[in-house]
Amino acid sequence: MDIATFLGIGGGFGVLILAVMMEGSKLSMFMDLLATNVVIFGALTTTMARFTMGGFISALTTGLKAVAFNKHVAAREMIEKIAELADIVRKQGPLGLEAVEIDDEFLAKGMRMIADGFDLHVIRETLERERDLHIERLEDANKLFNYMGNAAPGMGMVGTIIGLISMFAHMDDPKKIGPGMAVALLTTLYGAVMANVVALPIADKLQIKALEENINHTLIIDGVLMIRENKSPGVIRDMLISYLPSKHRAAFQDAA
Repeated sequence: MDIATFLGIGGGFGVLILAVMMEGSKLSMFMDLLATNVVIFGALTTTMARFTMGGFISALTTGLKAVAFNKHVAAREMIEKIAELADIVRKQGPLGLEAVEIDDEFLAKGMRMIADGFDLHVIRETLERERDLHIERLEDANKLFNYMGNAAPGMGMVGTIIGLISMFAHMDDPKKIGPGMAVALLTTLYGAVMANVVALPIADKLQIKALEENINHTLIIDGVLMIRENKSPGVIRDMLISYLPSKHRAAFQDAA
C-alpha cells in the first residue's frame, strides 16, 4: 500500500479511536455485530447486485491490488528508459532488446513485439487494446467502491431504523431501550466511517490511478512505435517531452 493511502485510512481510524479514548469510553462499546452485518455486508451485497458475480470479484480484487501495490513510474524516468532502449536498438538491432531486463510489464511487452518483428500497426492495435482494457478494469473498480461508499450510509440508516423499532417495541422494558438506541446510533456511525474513511477514498485513488496509467501507457505506446520506426533516441526524447508538465520540461532538457 502506498504511504498516502496507508496514512489516510490508518490515520482516519486512529483519529476515531483517539476520540473514543479521550471521551473516556471503551472501544468495546462501539463494537456491535448487528451494525457490522447491516452496514458492511449490506453495502457489499447491494453493490454486488449492480454487477455480475465475475465482474464484482474482478473489480474488487483489481481495486484492492491497485491500492495495495500501487507502483507509479514518473514520466521523466519512463522517457529516459525508452530513449535508452532506442539507443540499444540503433546500435544492436531489435534482437539486442532480448538481453535487456525491463521492470514495466507494458513496456516489456512492446519491446518483445519489436524484437519479434511485429508490424507497426499490429503493435499499435495490440498495445492500445491492452491499455484500454486495463483502464476499463480500473474504472470498474472505481465504480464499485463509489457504489459501496454511497450504499454504506444508506445501510446505516436502515440499521438505525431497525434499532429505533426495537427500542420502541420494548418501551415497557427500560433495560432494552438503551441497547436499541445504541444499535441505532452505531449503524449510522459505521455507515459514515465505511463511506468516508474507506470506500470513497479508495474510489478517488482508483480514479487518479486510472488517469495516471492512461497517460503512462499512451507515452509508452508512442515511444515503442517510434523505436519500431527506428527514430533516434534524441528525437524520441524530444517528442515524448510533451508528456511532462511545462515547468519540468526545461530541467529535463538541461539534464539530457
